Amino acid sequence: MNLKLSVALITKNEEANLARTLGSVRWSDEIVIVDCGSTDRTAEIARVFGAKCFVEAWKGFGAQKNSAIAKCTGDWVLALDADEEVSAELATEIRALLSGTPECDAYFLPRKNFFLGRWMRRGGYWPDPKLRLFRRGAAAFEERAVHETAHCTGRTGRLRGCLQHHAYPTLDGYLEHMNRYSTLGAEQAVAKGKTSRSWAAFLWNVYLMPVATFEYNYLLRLGFLDGREGLLLHLYHSAYASWKYAKAWEGGRSR
Repeated sequence: MNLKLSVALITKNEEANLARTLGSVRWSDEIVIVDCGSTDRTAEIARVFGAKCFVEAWKGFGAQKNSAIAKCTGDWVLALDADEEVSAELATEIRALLSGTPECDAYFLPRKNFFLGRWMRRGGYWPDPKLRLFRRGAAAFEERAVHETAHCTGRTGRLRGCLQHHAYPTLDGYLEHMNRYSTLGAEQAVAKGKTSRSWAAFLWNVYLMPVATFEYNYLLRLGFLDGREGLLLHLYHSAYASWKYAKAWEGGRSR
Protein backbone atom coordinates (compact mmCIF):
# COMPACT_ATOMS: atom_id res chain seq x y z
CA MET A 1 0.00 0.00 0.00
CA ASN A 2 1.22 3.49 -0.82
CA LEU A 3 -0.88 5.02 1.97
CA LYS A 4 -0.28 3.65 5.46
CA LEU A 5 -3.23 2.19 7.39
CA SER A 6 -3.66 2.20 11.16
CA VAL A 7 -6.30 0.05 12.87
CA ALA A 8 -7.76 1.50 16.09
CA LEU A 9 -9.84 -0.32 18.68
CA ILE A 10 -10.68 -0.34 22.37
CA THR A 11 -10.80 -3.38 24.62
CA LYS A 12 -11.69 -4.80 27.98
CA ASN A 13 -11.52 -8.57 28.53
CA GLU A 14 -11.80 -9.43 24.84
CA GLU A 15 -9.79 -12.66 24.75
CA ALA A 16 -12.73 -14.51 23.14
CA ASN A 17 -12.79 -12.13 20.15
CA LEU A 18 -9.47 -10.36 19.79
CA ALA A 19 -7.43 -12.97 17.89
CA ARG A 20 -10.13 -13.23 15.22
CA THR A 21 -10.33 -9.45 14.89
CA LEU A 22 -6.59 -8.82 14.77
CA GLY A 23 -6.02 -11.77 12.47
CA SER A 24 -8.30 -10.14 9.91
CA VAL A 25 -6.17 -6.96 9.83
CA ARG A 26 -2.66 -8.32 10.31
CA TRP A 27 -1.85 -6.94 6.84
CA SER A 28 -2.27 -3.36 8.14
CA ASP A 29 0.70 -1.13 8.95
CA GLU A 30 -0.20 -0.44 12.58
CA ILE A 31 -2.63 -1.68 15.22
CA VAL A 32 -3.43 0.63 18.15
CA ILE A 33 -5.36 -0.65 21.16
CA VAL A 34 -6.59 1.35 24.15
CA ASP A 35 -7.47 -1.03 26.96
CA CYS A 36 -9.23 -0.09 30.19
CA GLY A 37 -7.91 -2.74 32.54
CA SER A 38 -8.40 -6.21 31.11
CA THR A 39 -7.82 -9.08 33.52
CA ASP A 40 -7.84 -11.88 30.94
CA ARG A 41 -5.46 -12.67 28.03
CA THR A 42 -6.33 -9.55 26.00
CA ALA A 43 -2.87 -7.94 26.43
CA GLU A 44 -1.09 -11.21 25.64
CA ILE A 45 -3.06 -11.68 22.40
CA ALA A 46 -2.43 -8.06 21.41
CA ARG A 47 1.32 -8.55 21.83
CA VAL A 48 1.26 -11.65 19.61
CA PHE A 49 -0.12 -9.51 16.79
CA GLY A 50 2.37 -6.70 17.41
CA ALA A 51 -0.24 -4.18 18.51
CA LYS A 52 0.65 -0.97 20.32
CA CYS A 53 -1.22 -1.17 23.62
CA PHE A 54 -2.15 1.67 25.96
CA VAL A 55 -4.00 1.32 29.26
CA GLU A 56 -6.36 4.15 30.16
CA ALA A 57 -9.23 4.67 32.57
CA TRP A 58 -12.69 4.36 31.04
CA LYS A 59 -13.96 7.65 29.59
CA GLY A 60 -17.05 6.48 27.71
CA PHE A 61 -17.22 4.73 24.34
CA GLY A 62 -16.82 7.79 22.13
CA ALA A 63 -13.98 9.38 24.09
CA GLN A 64 -12.17 6.04 24.44
CA LYS A 65 -12.31 5.41 20.69
CA ASN A 66 -11.13 8.93 19.92
CA SER A 67 -8.19 8.37 22.24
CA ALA A 68 -7.19 5.29 20.23
CA ILE A 69 -7.57 7.19 16.95
CA ALA A 70 -5.41 10.06 18.27
CA LYS A 71 -2.55 7.60 18.83
CA CYS A 72 -2.56 6.36 15.24
CA THR A 73 0.26 7.45 12.91
CA GLY A 74 -0.98 6.08 9.57
CA ASP A 75 -2.37 8.13 6.70
CA TRP A 76 -5.73 6.38 7.10
CA VAL A 77 -7.53 4.85 10.08
CA LEU A 78 -9.81 1.83 10.25
CA ALA A 79 -11.82 1.95 13.49
CA LEU A 80 -13.03 -1.45 14.66
CA ASP A 81 -14.87 -2.92 17.60
CA ALA A 82 -13.15 -5.86 19.26
CA ASP A 83 -15.92 -8.24 18.17
CA GLU A 84 -15.75 -7.26 14.49
CA GLU A 85 -13.87 -9.00 11.70
CA VAL A 86 -12.76 -7.60 8.35
CA SER A 87 -13.89 -9.92 5.58
CA ALA A 88 -11.39 -11.03 2.94
CA GLU A 89 -13.33 -9.04 0.33
CA LEU A 90 -13.18 -5.87 2.41
CA ALA A 91 -9.46 -6.33 3.10
CA THR A 92 -8.77 -6.62 -0.64
CA GLU A 93 -10.92 -3.56 -1.35
CA ILE A 94 -9.20 -1.40 1.29
CA ARG A 95 -5.74 -2.38 0.10
CA ALA A 96 -6.67 -1.56 -3.49
CA LEU A 97 -8.16 1.77 -2.40
CA LEU A 98 -5.08 2.83 -0.46
CA SER A 99 -2.71 1.80 -3.22
CA GLY A 100 -4.03 4.74 -5.22
CA THR A 101 -5.59 8.10 -4.43
CA PRO A 102 -8.95 7.77 -2.60
CA GLU A 103 -11.64 10.10 -3.92
CA CYS A 104 -13.30 10.52 -0.51
CA ASP A 105 -12.20 11.47 2.99
CA ALA A 106 -14.13 8.65 4.66
CA TYR A 107 -16.02 5.49 3.74
CA PHE A 108 -19.07 3.67 5.06
CA LEU A 109 -18.69 -0.10 5.36
CA PRO A 110 -21.66 -2.49 5.35
CA ARG A 111 -21.80 -4.68 8.45
CA LYS A 112 -23.16 -8.19 8.86
CA ASN A 113 -24.63 -8.60 12.35
CA PHE A 114 -24.66 -12.12 13.78
CA PHE A 115 -27.02 -13.15 16.59
CA LEU A 116 -26.63 -16.61 18.15
CA GLY A 117 -24.44 -17.46 15.16
CA ARG A 118 -27.00 -16.47 12.51
CA TRP A 119 -26.60 -13.55 10.12
CA MET A 120 -29.52 -11.16 10.58
CA ARG A 121 -30.34 -10.29 6.97
CA ARG A 122 -33.57 -8.39 7.59
CA GLY A 123 -35.40 -6.29 10.17
CA GLY A 124 -33.10 -3.31 9.68
CA TYR A 125 -29.88 -5.16 10.54
CA TRP A 126 -28.46 -5.28 7.01
CA PRO A 127 -26.60 -3.58 5.40
CA ASP A 128 -26.13 -1.48 8.59
CA PRO A 129 -23.53 0.94 7.09
CA LYS A 130 -20.89 2.23 9.51
CA LEU A 131 -18.41 5.05 8.88
CA ARG A 132 -15.19 3.33 9.93
CA LEU A 133 -12.50 4.02 7.33
CA PHE A 134 -11.22 7.58 7.08
CA ARG A 135 -8.27 9.80 6.41
CA ARG A 136 -6.53 10.47 9.73
CA GLY A 137 -7.97 13.67 11.18
CA ALA A 138 -11.04 13.64 8.92
CA ALA A 139 -13.48 11.94 11.32
CA ALA A 140 -14.16 11.40 15.01
CA PHE A 141 -16.70 9.68 17.22
CA GLU A 142 -19.39 11.50 19.17
CA GLU A 143 -18.37 11.56 22.82
CA ARG A 144 -21.49 9.80 24.08
CA ALA A 145 -21.73 7.18 26.80
CA VAL A 146 -23.31 4.67 24.41
CA HIS A 147 -24.38 4.29 20.74
CA GLU A 148 -21.57 6.52 19.56
CA THR A 149 -21.16 7.07 15.81
CA ALA A 150 -18.34 8.54 13.75
CA HIS A 151 -18.84 11.72 11.74
CA CYS A 152 -16.87 13.23 8.88
CA THR A 153 -17.21 16.79 7.57
CA GLY A 154 -15.64 15.92 4.22
CA ARG A 155 -16.71 13.80 1.27
CA THR A 156 -17.86 10.26 2.05
CA GLY A 157 -18.26 7.13 -0.03
CA ARG A 158 -19.21 3.47 0.38
CA LEU A 159 -17.31 0.24 0.00
CA ARG A 160 -18.83 -3.11 -0.95
CA GLY A 161 -16.83 -5.50 1.26
CA CYS A 162 -18.31 -6.00 4.72
CA LEU A 163 -17.45 -6.08 8.38
CA GLN A 164 -18.65 -9.17 10.24
CA HIS A 165 -20.04 -8.36 13.68
CA HIS A 166 -19.91 -11.33 16.07
CA ALA A 167 -21.63 -9.46 18.86
CA TYR A 168 -23.97 -11.91 20.55
CA PRO A 169 -23.04 -15.60 20.37
CA THR A 170 -25.12 -16.42 23.50
CA LEU A 171 -28.37 -15.22 25.05
CA ASP A 172 -26.69 -14.68 28.41
CA GLY A 173 -24.17 -12.34 26.80
CA TYR A 174 -26.86 -10.46 24.89
CA LEU A 175 -29.10 -9.93 27.93
CA GLU A 176 -26.16 -8.81 30.07
CA HIS A 177 -25.09 -6.42 27.32
CA MET A 178 -28.58 -4.96 26.91
CA ASN A 179 -28.97 -4.53 30.65
CA ARG A 180 -25.69 -2.61 30.81
CA TYR A 181 -26.47 -0.53 27.71
CA SER A 182 -29.97 0.30 28.93
CA THR A 183 -28.44 1.66 32.14
CA LEU A 184 -26.00 3.83 30.16
CA GLY A 185 -28.80 4.97 27.87
CA ALA A 186 -30.97 5.82 30.87
CA GLU A 187 -28.20 7.91 32.40
CA GLN A 188 -27.90 9.75 29.10
CA ALA A 189 -31.66 10.35 29.00
CA VAL A 190 -31.72 11.63 32.60
CA ALA A 191 -28.88 14.05 31.81
CA LYS A 192 -30.99 15.43 28.94
CA GLY A 193 -34.12 15.62 31.11
CA LYS A 194 -35.93 12.85 29.19
CA THR A 195 -37.37 11.06 32.20
CA SER A 196 -40.98 10.33 31.10
CA ARG A 197 -42.46 12.45 33.88
CA SER A 198 -45.93 12.65 32.39
CA TRP A 199 -48.19 9.60 32.21
CA ALA A 200 -48.46 9.97 28.43
CA ALA A 201 -44.66 10.01 27.98
CA PHE A 202 -44.23 7.11 30.40
CA LEU A 203 -46.82 4.99 28.58
CA TRP A 204 -45.33 5.77 25.18
CA ASN A 205 -41.67 5.22 26.09
CA VAL A 206 -42.05 2.18 28.32
CA TYR A 207 -44.80 0.30 26.47
CA LEU A 208 -46.20 1.68 23.21
CA MET A 209 -42.93 2.66 21.50
CA PRO A 210 -41.24 -0.72 22.20
CA VAL A 211 -44.30 -2.55 20.87
CA ALA A 212 -44.38 -0.34 17.77
CA THR A 213 -40.65 -0.89 17.25
CA PHE A 214 -41.09 -4.66 17.40
CA GLU A 215 -43.98 -4.63 14.93
CA TYR A 216 -42.13 -2.35 12.51
CA ASN A 217 -38.86 -4.31 12.47
CA TYR A 218 -40.20 -7.83 12.88
CA LEU A 219 -43.24 -7.58 10.61
CA LEU A 220 -42.90 -4.66 8.17
CA ARG A 221 -39.13 -5.02 7.73
CA LEU A 222 -39.43 -8.83 7.48
CA GLY A 223 -37.42 -9.71 10.58
CA PHE A 224 -39.59 -12.82 10.94
CA LEU A 225 -37.73 -14.34 7.97
CA ASP A 226 -34.62 -14.68 10.16
CA GLY A 227 -36.12 -17.59 12.09
CA ARG A 228 -36.19 -18.11 15.83
CA GLU A 229 -33.05 -16.04 16.21
CA GLY A 230 -34.79 -13.13 14.53
CA LEU A 231 -37.79 -13.41 16.83
CA LEU A 232 -35.61 -13.40 19.93
CA LEU A 233 -33.46 -10.51 18.73
CA HIS A 234 -36.39 -8.22 17.90
CA LEU A 235 -38.32 -9.20 21.02
CA TYR A 236 -35.41 -8.49 23.36
CA HIS A 237 -34.30 -5.37 21.49
CA SER A 238 -37.77 -3.94 22.07
CA ALA A 239 -37.52 -4.92 25.74
CA TYR A 240 -34.19 -3.06 25.90
CA ALA A 241 -35.92 0.16 24.83
CA SER A 242 -38.52 -0.33 27.56
CA TRP A 243 -35.83 -0.99 30.18
CA LYS A 244 -33.93 2.15 29.17
CA TYR A 245 -36.87 4.50 29.63
CA ALA A 246 -38.10 2.73 32.77
CA LYS A 247 -34.64 3.21 34.28
CA ALA A 248 -34.62 6.85 33.15
CA TRP A 249 -38.00 7.36 34.83
CA GLU A 250 -36.69 5.72 38.01
CA GLY A 251 -33.54 7.85 37.94
CA GLY A 252 -35.53 11.03 37.34
CA ARG A 253 -37.82 10.56 40.35
CA SER A 254 -35.17 11.90 42.68
CA ARG A 255 -34.69 15.10 40.65
